[in-house]
Amino acid sequence: MTINETLAQYSDWAFQSAFAVLLLALILLIVQYASTRAQAVQEKELVSVGTAGTSADAADVPGRVAPKPGKPMSERFGGMGSAVLVVGTVLIIAAIVLRGLSAGRFPLGNMYEFVTMSCAAALVVGLAMLSKPADRPMWVFLLVPVLILMFLAGTVLYADSAPVVPALRSYWLPIHVTIVSVGSGVFLVSGVASLMFLLRMRYPRSEEGTGVFAQIAKRLPDAEKLDRLAYKTTIIGFPLFGAGVILGAIWAEAAWGRFWGWDPKETVSFIAWVIYAAYLHARATSGWRETKAAWINIAGFVAMLFNLFIINMVVSGLHSYAGLN
Repeated sequence: MTINETLAQYSDWAFQSAFAVLLLALILLIVQYASTRAQAVQEKELVSVGTAGTSADAADVPGRVAPKPGKPMSERFGGMGSAVLVVGTVLIIAAIVLRGLSAGRFPLGNMYEFVTMSCAAALVVGLAMLSKPADRPMWVFLLVPVLILMFLAGTVLYADSAPVVPALRSYWLPIHVTIVSVGSGVFLVSGVASLMFLLRMRYPRSEEGTGVFAQIAKRLPDAEKLDRLAYKTTIIGFPLFGAGVILGAIWAEAAWGRFWGWDPKETVSFIAWVIYAAYLHARATSGWRETKAAWINIAGFVAMLFNLFIINMVVSGLHSYAGLN
């Protein structure tokens, strides 16, 4: 199979551009995150010295036109960050499409492509779930792991566009691996939401705490909203990942003559699925639905990361198709 080197180069450029654009979006959203706090402090100081009343009196002077208040700096930076975020998401999707076209196959044949697809899924789900301006602070914490994964994908995990190994030349590849990679991206959003939920529960009121973590928590959405976000995304990711495991077993029967052989990848995938099932059960159980359930959700995400990196890169098994040199 001939590789289109031009499209492969365009795919790499799109990926690199997506990383740079998303990094810019993170910087803009961090500025928005910090300036919101500074603006709140400034408004509080103005009220305390009576500036608000003086401004109102000045506006009543005959012949004087009151100046129209401009958008706060935090809102301007937040709007720019959101726009840049959309551009970055489009670029990473373009990188995936161009990679597939360059190789003439579905672009999920190695870890570089799998992680890229998972990051794209996380960004798309985030854009759907965190579309309101009040949700922008969550993007600061969601973009950090996405950028870390993209950095690893573009350096340690990178593989040139090439045909897949014979074992992956099956119509099951786009079905099984797409579902698993998208489910992994959804679980990334869920895990970050649970982490932020635990932080918000630690500092439930904005008046409490003066440390770094307390200052971070003050700008986050309320704990109930973060908990709902974690639950909703898990509700989406759980059946997807479960379907991926089942379809993988069907593919295994066609490829290796058995549905299940307790291969390391199969075993850890099953463990992760059970952990997420336990989270959903705990989320509906009185006494477990808050911090205990959130910790279970985080444990599930840790199991997903372990499955992605340790099992693929360290442990040898039938699923050793990382594409690493």
